[in-house]
Amino acid sequence: MSDDVKSSPIEALSANVLATRFENFDQATLDGAKGRITEVLGCAVGGARAVGNPGLLDLVKGWGGKEEATILVYGTMVPVHNAAMVNSIMARSFDFEPVAPWVDDGDIPAHISGTTVMTAVSLGEMTDINGRELITALLVGDDIAVRVLAAHNFNFTLGWDNTGTVNMVGATAIAGRLLGLNERQMRHAFGIVLSQMAGSMQNVWDGSTAFKLPQGLSARNGIFSAQLAKAGWTGPEDMLLSRYGFYHLYADGCKNPDLLTRDLGKKYYSDSMLKPYPSCRATHPAVDCALALINKYDIKAEDIEEVVLYEPRPGLEGFCGQTFRIGEFPHGNAAFNYRYNVANALLRRSVKPEHFSEAAIHDPEIKALVGRIVLAEMPGGNTLSAELKVKMKDGRDFSEFTDTPKGNPQNPMTKDEIKDKFRANMEYSGAISRDNAEKALELLENLEGLDSVRSIVKLLVG
Repeated sequence: MSDDVKSSPIEALSANVLATRFENFDQATLDGAKGRITEVLGCAVGGARAVGNPGLLDLVKGWGGKEEATILVYGTMVPVHNAAMVNSIMARSFDFEPVAPWVDDGDIPAHISGTTVMTAVSLGEMTDINGRELITALLVGDDIAVRVLAAHNFNFTLGWDNTGTVNMVGATAIAGRLLGLNERQMRHAFGIVLSQMAGSMQNVWDGSTAFKLPQGLSARNGIFSAQLAKAGWTGPEDMLLSRYGFYHLYADGCKNPDLLTRDLGKKYYSDSMLKPYPSCRATHPAVDCALALINKYDIKAEDIEEVVLYEPRPGLEGFCGQTFRIGEFPHGNAAFNYRYNVANALLRRSVKPEHFSEAAIHDPEIKALVGRIVLAEMPGGNTLSAELKVKMKDGRDFSEFTDTPKGNPQNPMTKDEIKDKFRANMEYSGAISRDNAEKALELLENLEGLDSVRSIVKLLVG
């Protein structure tokens, strides 16, 4: 191995994945990790029976193989890469898991935690790790995924869905650590996963069931790549900066290479926003405004004449700004649409998973209210700004603005809100008893002292 490869970012990152110890983390980092694990496990249970998932389970069960790890809720044991894939897909099903790492002065669109948490939990069950190692493995996976993402000024213009690219890097890191790879094997695992990346944003534009697939494939392929490296396979020496590496194939170059290794081993990046509503994060500012207006003025949907939603131009030009239409997968059309989510909040006075059923989406009252919502451009503002103006039939006008929606680092969900969301997901699933849900919450609150990840997994089987 040449000297330039020895000093490359990928070598430094690989070494950090394996060298990090639980003692590296400050309390805020630990608390964040515990919150994300609680969030993702709750979302996986809540999304277990979402459209498409029972069919996926039947496929995976039909493939057979070693009984290495558990598919939550169902209790089926399958090879670990398949368990991680299904669990991750279930976690994404209502678009309800943590999002958007905060780097320097801004957030970056991402859904990393759904992949990394379920990779760590599934592999952690197989290898019987304790809570401290679960947290450590998760944090090294989150950190490298965010660093790789942040270094190229990610946006959606290239068409890649980063749940199928950088998530795979994070999953590979977790798998390499938990499978006991050495530094050279770890670097080869990253090289191997480079050939398996994919994920098109067209899934979201079309509202297709496949929007949740790349997140699960990242978990599966990350584990598979680490297994291949452990078996002696090699991959490209530098999966990031080589001639046909990540930044050439899946990005428009590495714009901020300093972010790859700056404060490496000292600062651990991760998703920073927890979601209070089961819909695209871009819709949350508008939902916050709608719910605030209802709470302040007791607005009734039938008394509304017109609603004008002001959004920054990027939002209007993105998938959430599309005209609301109902296709073959109505849930996908609704979850990624401004008009539906505003209408839903105004009509039902909340936003819950049950509001994305086919019956709820086809509700004539929703259709009527969606038709009275107009989108307009908001000059300035950040990507999570929104203003909602409601004109009533009696002539009254109400308005609300936010640029800091609930769940932002500046307006975070509290620990009690995180626990309540977990309980709500358990209740929605109908599969986990209240007693088991509370026992799981207690273990998650005291994760540092947990002897075995298997203890939590057992509680989350119906």
